[in-house]
Amino acid sequence: MPVKTFRAYWVFYLMLLPASVVLLINNYLPMFGIIIAFKNINLTDGILGSPWIGLDNFTYLFKTNDAWIITRNTLLYNALFIVLNIVIGVSFAIMLNELRSRLLSKFFQSTMFLPYFLSAIVTSYLVFGFLGTEHGFINNTLLPFIGLKPISWYSEPQYWPYILSFVHTWKTIGYSTVMYLAVIIGIDHEYYEAATLDGASKWKQMIHITLPSLVPIIIILALLAIGRIFYTDFGLFFQVPLNSGSLFSTTNVIDTYVYRTFITLGDIGMSTAAGLYQSLVGFVMVFFSNYIVRRINKENALF
Repeated sequence: MPVKTFRAYWVFYLMLLPASVVLLINNYLPMFGIIIAFKNINLTDGILGSPWIGLDNFTYLFKTNDAWIITRNTLLYNALFIVLNIVIGVSFAIMLNELRSRLLSKFFQSTMFLPYFLSAIVTSYLVFGFLGTEHGFINNTLLPFIGLKPISWYSEPQYWPYILSFVHTWKTIGYSTVMYLAVIIGIDHEYYEAATLDGASKWKQMIHITLPSLVPIIIILALLAIGRIFYTDFGLFFQVPLNSGSLFSTTNVIDTYVYRTFITLGDIGMSTAAGLYQSLVGFVMVFFSNYIVRRINKENALF
């Protein structure tokens, strides 16, 4: 950086300094802990004094069935969540934009956004209120009403891909909808007026004006989500199923596996190896997805 440029803009660099320090402390210094994945941690000797074991933690991780299960669950759930958030979020945003009553529009936005602020604990109790074996609404009211027997929801893993997908969509759809709605509101109304004069129906206006205008924000949000495709909402997969062991085949993901490995076995090295695996794959996925987008349309690429 030229000295002349620094002298001219030193005030801006000074303003940048606090955020840079926070970024260094919170995001870069903890990377030192990566070495734990390659060591057999002994608390007596400390991190630096513990013996190196190379890739043994990774070898053990990938030799178990858990590696396949948690990878499969994490990828499939997040891929489904990305699709649901895009399809349902865009649909709701378009419908809200078509509402002529501002009062109703604000009411629906607030109602949809409210679950986003609920903690995982509160959400888990709400779900339990519906699915509880003894006092749950579904087992005690809904199923007997239609002539079906009660279901032990917390010991039947086949239902949980649907339950978790529904709960996740319910919690996050308000945020996605508001993001897309903000873009739709910013579209120049002259496009719609011109389309109306040409005889275009609402459906054609949506296909040829609204959706193309949403493509950039959809791609950006999708790329960011793909970058975290190996990360999941820990509370959703740990608290909502109530940490039920019989559901692990469909609710165990990388985040919950790392937590359980550390809490149950106290194996810091194994937990760190799983976390590093999670981070590296997510890092590669961002670049790979962005590369594909750049090949299709450079203007829509994130970088």
